[in-house]
Amino acid sequence: MEKSKKIITGINKYKGWAALILFPPVHFYLLEAYTHNGFTEVRHWSQLFNIVLFELAAWMLFAAVRSVRAALWTEGILAMALGLANYYVYTFRSLPLVPWDLLSAGTAASVAGNYDFTPTARVVLVVLGFLLVFVLEGFCKIDTKKWKWRYSLPAAMALCLLLGGFSGVLQQEDFQNRHMMYNKLFTPVFMWQVNGFALTMVMELPYLAVDKPTGYQREEAKELLASYKTESEENEEGQKPNLIVIMNEAFSDLGVLGDFTPTKDYMPYFHQLEEESKTAPNIISGSLHVSVCGGNTANTEFEFLTGNSMAFLPQGSIPYQQYIKQKIPALPWYLKEQGYETYAMHPYYASGWDRDTVYPLLGFSQMEFLEDYGRRELIRDFVSDQSCVDKIIDTYEQKEAGRPMFLFQVTMQNHGAYSTVYDDFTPDITVEGTSSYALATYLSLIKRSDEALEALLSYFEKADEPVMVVFFGDHQPNDTVAEPILRLNGMSYRTLTEEQTRLRYQVPYLIWANFSLEGNTHNFDTSANYLGAKMLNAAGLKLPAYQTFLEELSAEHPIVTAVRQDAAQGSAADAMEAYKKLQYYQLFDWQEGR
Repeated sequence: MEKSKKIITGINKYKGWAALILFPPVHFYLLEAYTHNGFTEVRHWSQLFNIVLFELAAWMLFAAVRSVRAALWTEGILAMALGLANYYVYTFRSLPLVPWDLLSAGTAASVAGNYDFTPTARVVLVVLGFLLVFVLEGFCKIDTKKWKWRYSLPAAMALCLLLGGFSGVLQQEDFQNRHMMYNKLFTPVFMWQVNGFALTMVMELPYLAVDKPTGYQREEAKELLASYKTESEENEEGQKPNLIVIMNEAFSDLGVLGDFTPTKDYMPYFHQLEEESKTAPNIISGSLHVSVCGGNTANTEFEFLTGNSMAFLPQGSIPYQQYIKQKIPALPWYLKEQGYETYAMHPYYASGWDRDTVYPLLGFSQMEFLEDYGRRELIRDFVSDQSCVDKIIDTYEQKEAGRPMFLFQVTMQNHGAYSTVYDDFTPDITVEGTSSYALATYLSLIKRSDEALEALLSYFEKADEPVMVVFFGDHQPNDTVAEPILRLNGMSYRTLTEEQTRLRYQVPYLIWANFSLEGNTHNFDTSANYLGAKMLNAAGLKLPAYQTFLEELSAEHPIVTAVRQDAAQGSAADAMEAYKKLQYYQLFDWQEGR
C-alpha cells in the first residue's frame, strides 16, 4: 500500500512536467489534422521544428503564468482557433492563412455571412480531439506556490527571446535549404502542407516588410524614371474620351481549363465581342493574366491602377492594407491632371480592403459605396451587375458635359460562396457530366454579368461623347467551382502541373469604344500591371513616364505576375531589375515634389 502511494505521489509530482513535454506536439498534430495528416505529409525536419515552436511557446506561457493548465489551454485554444480559421480560409479562398491576413480581418468579417460554415465530419472530430485534450490537461498541475515572480518572469522573458532567436534561425535561407524546408512562396498551399502551419507562418513573417532591390539607389531610380518622361506628358487640347473601367468580380471563362458542355452559353455577348474584335477597329480583347486566384481582389485593382506588379511583393500580401499609407503615383492622379473627374465605385462596404482610405491616396476625387446605391437590385445578397450599369449611366448623365470622367467600378454580384442556396436566385445553366451546384451557380451568375455588359455597351454606343469601356475579371473563382471542370478533363487542383496552374490565373479582358481605337492592329494577351498603359494608348492619350516604361517593357516581358513572368527571345535580363527598382521607388520612396 505504501509503495502504491509513493508511485501515485511520484506520478502526481511529475505529470505536470510530463504534460508540458507531451501535449504541445499533440496541439501541433491536431492543428494540422483539420486538413491533412501531419505525420505523413509534413516533412520530418519540419515536424521537429513545429514541435520545438509549440514546446517553447508552452514553456514560455508556463513561466509567465505559473500554471500548467493555463499555459496548455492558452496554446491549445489558439491552435484550435487558428487551425479552424485556416481550414475555412483554405476552403473559401483556396489559399492558407498568411501573417498579413490579420490585417484583412475586417474585410473577411464583412463577407463571412455569405459563406456556409457547416463543419465536415473531419472538422468535428478534430475539435472533439482538442476538447478531450483540454480535459486531460485540466488534471495536470505543478506546485508553484514557492516560486517567486522575480524568477519566473525573467525565465519567461528568456524563453521568449529563445523563441524569437529560434524563429530567426528558421527564417534563414541556408538553414531552410539544409533541412529541406520548402520556401517557395509562389506555391503557398504546398508550402503549408509540407512545412506545417506554424513553421510556414514563421517563415513568412519577414515578408511583412519589403526589402530594397539589390543595388537600389533613390536618385538613380528617380533619374531612370525621368528618362522616360517626354513633352508628350503635357496636356493635350481637344476632347478626351470618357474612360469607364469595370473590374468584374470573379468574371472568367473557365473554358481555358478544359472542355466542358454547358446547357447554354454562359457569356454569349462577350464571346460575340471576342469574335468581332478580330476585325472591328473599336474592340480589343484577349487574356489577362493576374496574380491571384479565388480571392484577394484588391491585388488585381492595385496592379491595374498603379502599374506595379505583385511579382515583386510577398506572396499573399495585400498592398492596400500593408504598403499604401501615403499618396503614390497612380492612374487617377495622372488623369486628374489631364482634366478628368475621377470616380471610384464599389457596391459593398467602404472598409473592404481599406478602399475608403486607399482610394484618395490613389487620386480618386469621388467615392461611392453600398450606401450610395439607392436604386439597387440584389442577386443573392449582393448588388447586381445591372444595378452597377445603371449607376454608371446615371453618373455619366449627371456629369458636366464635355468634361471627361475616369470611372473605376469593382462589382460584387459574382462573389462567393457559390454552394449556398438562395430563395431569390435559381441557377439556369448546368454542365453535362457533373451535378456541381457551385459550378451551376457560378456560370448562371456570369450569364447575368454578360447581359449587364451588353446593356452598358448598347447605351454608350449611342452616346454623344467619346467613351471607352475596359472590362475584365479580377480572378477566377475558387477550387470548389473549378474542380468539376478539372475532373472532366482528367485533372485535379491538388495535382496540377506548373503550366496547368497558370491557367487558373487567366481571365478575359475587353477594351471597347464608340470610336476607332488607336493602334488597334491585333488582339493581345497581357497582365494586369500593363493594362492601364494599354488603355491610355488605345484611347489616344499620352502616357506618363512610368506607363511609357511599362509599354516598352511589355514588348520584352509581355506577362509579369506573381506566378508567371514571360520573356521574349533576346530580351534584356536587366529590364526586370529596372522594373523592380522603379516599382520600389513608386511604392515606397516617391515623394511629391522631390
